[in-house]
Amino acid sequence: MTAGAGAEFAALQRRDRLVVAAALIMLTLLAWAYVLWLSAHMVTPPPAGTTGMDMSAGNMAGMDMSAPTDSAVAGMMAPALRAWSPADFAFMFSMWSVMMVGMMTPSVMPMILLYAGVGRKAAAEGAPFAPAGWFFAGYLLVWIGFSALATLAQWALTALALLTPMMATASATLGGILLIAVGLYQWTPLKDTCLRSCQAPLGFLMANGGFRSEPLGALRLGMAHGGYCLGCCSALMVLLFVGGIMNVLWIAGLTILVLLEKIVPVGRLIPRMSGTLITAAGIWLLAGAG
Repeated sequence: MTAGAGAEFAALQRRDRLVVAAALIMLTLLAWAYVLWLSAHMVTPPPAGTTGMDMSAGNMAGMDMSAPTDSAVAGMMAPALRAWSPADFAFMFSMWSVMMVGMMTPSVMPMILLYAGVGRKAAAEGAPFAPAGWFFAGYLLVWIGFSALATLAQWALTALALLTPMMATASATLGGILLIAVGLYQWTPLKDTCLRSCQAPLGFLMANGGFRSEPLGALRLGMAHGGYCLGCCSALMVLLFVGGIMNVLWIAGLTILVLLEKIVPVGRLIPRMSGTLITAAGIWLLAGAG
C-alpha cells in the first residue's frame, strides 16, 4: 500500500469510527432524554417529614394521588399503586429496556469502535465482516432479556408491597440485604472474570474466534460479549431497587461506575473499592433498621 493509499485508508477508518461514535452517542442521548422525561413525570416528592424509605403503601394512604393533571402521567404512576395490568408490565419493560440502553451503551462503545476500525481493514482486504449493528444488536438483546427479569422482579416486589411509589425499597432491611449482596459480589471470581473480558476487547475477540463475516455469527458474538457484561454489571443494576428505579442521580452514578470499571486501567481496584463501600452502606442500613 502506497503512502497516499495508506493515508486515504486511515481517513476512511477515522470516518467510520466517527460515524459509529456519533450514532452511539445519539442513541445514548435519546435514551437518557426518555429517562429524564419519565423521571420528571413519574416521581412525586414525598410528604413533608418523610423519606423514600418511609413511603410504604400504608403511609401513602392519605396522599392525594390525583395531583397530576395529565391522564397519561397518572397512568404511568398507577403500577406503583395498584395491581399491574399487561399494559403496565409492557410499559415498565420498555422503561427498563430504554434505561439499560442509556446506561450500557457508553461502556460498550470501545468494542463497537474497534469493530468499525477492524471491519474497514477486513473490507479492504476482501473479507468483510457483518455490519457492526449486528454485534451491537446481540449485545442489546442480552440487556433486554435482563430488563424482562428486572420487570418481573419489580412486579413481584410491588405485589408484596416492598416498593414505594417512588420505586425504591420500602424496607430498610431489604435494602440493606441487597446492598451487602451486591457489595460482596464485587469481590467474587465471577465478577473478575467477566470484568476482564469487558476491559480487554481484543482478549475477548481472541478467546472467541474473532469477528464474524455472517450476520448471525456477529449477533451471537455480540450476545456473548453482552453475557460477560451482564455478569460484570447486572448486580450493580440491582441497586436501582435500593435508590429508586427512576432516581436520575442514582442511575447516573451507576452508569459512571460501570464505565469506570471498564475503561480505567486499574484492574480490580474500582470494583474492590465500590464493593467495600456498598457493603458498608448495607451494614449501616441494617443496623439502622434494627
